[in-house]
Amino acid sequence: MKSTKFDKEDLVSDLVAPRTEKTRHLFGSVKVGERGQVVIPKEAREIFDIKPGDILLVLGDVERGIALVKADALQEFARRILDSANRPDE
Repeated sequence: MKSTKFDKEDLVSDLVAPRTEKTRHLFGSVKVGERGQVVIPKEAREIFDIKPGDILLVLGDVERGIALVKADALQEFARRILDSANRPDE
């Protein structure tokens, strides 16, 4: 298997958020329920392939807000970083 070197920008663009189509969306607003729950709009679930039972990570930045990321996408991202770090430079 051919070794692939990634820089930081490549990893983000290629693994976490590939940009081959329209990448920014406004899905509307959601209301936080009494137990802190929100419903992810159907269109967002379809675009990001979120299915019942999927594990989502909740990330936060005090200045920029919160984000949901599918755990499997972040796991694949981390695996590729580790794989590239463990290979000798070519």
